[in-house]
Amino acid sequence: MRTSAGAGASAPAVTGSGLRGSANGPAPAERRQDGFTLIELLVVMVIIGSLLSLAVLSTGNANTSRELRDEAQRLSGLIAVLSDEAVLDNREYGLLVRSESYRVLAYDEAKAIWAAVPGQNEHRVPVWARLELELEGEPLKLSAPVKENDDEPGLSQDEEKKEKEKSGPRQPEPQLLILSSGELSPFRLEIAERESKGTVYELVSDGFQMPKAELAKERR
Repeated sequence: MRTSAGAGASAPAVTGSGLRGSANGPAPAERRQDGFTLIELLVVMVIIGSLLSLAVLSTGNANTSRELRDEAQRLSGLIAVLSDEAVLDNREYGLLVRSESYRVLAYDEAKAIWAAVPGQNEHRVPVWARLELELEGEPLKLSAPVKENDDEPGLSQDEEKKEKEKSGPRQPEPQLLILSSGELSPFRLEIAERESKGTVYELVSDGFQMPKAELAKERR
């Protein structure tokens, strides 16, 4: 029995991209790049650094705002306590406010002077904060510290000496009065960050209502 002429011959090789690819490795278009390039790593590092900077900045701003709020609440609480004590003790109190600090004073009727209250030291706000006081809607220029040796204008040396012996060292007078009648000097007091767009808290009283520490809507 005769077989066909091609029966004993080997089958022709199958040609195609799939078989050639498996023999010679993946085609260039199909090859994957494992890992990152140097440029990609640098971009990732820049992004991470920016995010960390924003996180630190946000945390710092939150801490500053919180500390400013605490300062404002401390001051409003102090005014309320002094108002109660003024009524109970039938005594006049006052706050001497400067741009960087405030101090409680009490009126000595016998000597007709304002004097510091024992146990109430001058309180300084943080260096990045400031105080600004307005009475009856009129802005005030906050007083600078008064030197005890300042000369009285218009007095001779002898007259000045007698005046000092009579009244003692000059005492600064408070701008904000807290009276035994329960009244306050009508005022608006800002405690704010010194930077132009910083947080601002304000305390406001019409002379009868106790002030509350409130976040100002906008800086004036």
